[in-house]
Amino acid sequence: MKTLPTLKQRLGALISTPSVSAVSPQWDMSNQAVIALLAEWFQQLGFSTEIQPLPHGKANLIASYGSGPGGLVLAGHTDTVPFNESRWQHEPLALTEADNRFYGLGTADMKSFFALVIEAVLPLLEQPFKAPLIVLATADEESSMSGARALTASSFPAARAAIIGEPTGLRPIRMHKGMMMNALEVIGQSGHSSNPALGRSALDAMHDMITVLKQLREELQQQHQNPAFSVAYPTLNLGCIHGGDNPNRICNSCELHFDFRAIPGMDNEAIRATILERLQPVADAHEVEIAFTELFGGVEAFEQDADSELVTLAEKLSGYQSDAVAFATEAPYLQQLGMQTLVLGPGSIDQAHQPDEYIALEQITPSVELLRQFIGYYCLQA
Repeated sequence: MKTLPTLKQRLGALISTPSVSAVSPQWDMSNQAVIALLAEWFQQLGFSTEIQPLPHGKANLIASYGSGPGGLVLAGHTDTVPFNESRWQHEPLALTEADNRFYGLGTADMKSFFALVIEAVLPLLEQPFKAPLIVLATADEESSMSGARALTASSFPAARAAIIGEPTGLRPIRMHKGMMMNALEVIGQSGHSSNPALGRSALDAMHDMITVLKQLREELQQQHQNPAFSVAYPTLNLGCIHGGDNPNRICNSCELHFDFRAIPGMDNEAIRATILERLQPVADAHEVEIAFTELFGGVEAFEQDADSELVTLAEKLSGYQSDAVAFATEAPYLQQLGMQTLVLGPGSIDQAHQPDEYIALEQITPSVELLRQFIGYYCLQA
């Protein structure tokens, strides 16, 4: 039987195994090599493992120890964002220890979490598990959320509680904003610029539609407020715009990309419907057509009750009050399966998606101890 790698060796193996997910095909790649590594390690520990195949060569891993109702899910994603190696001082696809930190792509966000889960559970395996521990490793969190979406459509064994190990500095996060990204295309009619009657300007129409979007943004920000967030209102960002091809031609096509980040209590589909309802009269007035498409399917806003068992326990064990963050996670999907859900993990989101991403060494031992306490509570005491 192969010897289980040490914590540092596990970290090194995960970081050196590329698993970029991206909406751009030239960057996107499979995560199955990472899934295979994790499956092998958990099998060595006596976990039963199921690999759930997904489209485009991706996969989820469900590793379970113990059986029965209840228990705990420890969840994370196996993919990373793309990277520009020239901007890194350290090798992105290698674990580098320096300055009391571990550097490498995915150290904070969030491959390290899996290595720490193994470290936490190792001394507990000789004890009887009264409820199962389920480790969930997903695909494509950084792009399409296809891994989490697949779980909600499958017979995933929901537990009593789920903790997602995204980087929060070991602070419990019980709320986060939602996110959706959309493309608005306006299709007009080209013509010679000397006579506006010869065409229908998509750019003129888009100008008025942007005004409508900004008005709607102000309305929604006045109607929806949550002081738990550092930015206490929903945001709508006009990200990029492209249109036309020459100064002396009436613009026949213009496309705007924007994102919307909802606070808990708002629904992405309802927001999309409202946007279309506001834009259609503008399109009619300019005699243009509009096409509204999703660049990213979206994540709903997430909230776990402040007085729930998991939040109360996490506050007690971590020593921190639960908080809210602006970034989105897979939490709504796990909560949809019927589990109390929380986001809590080592590292800082400030290091995520950055050159020279790192996790501070001082986070390692507290992370292992905290995870061990959660496992003990939900799986050993039950």
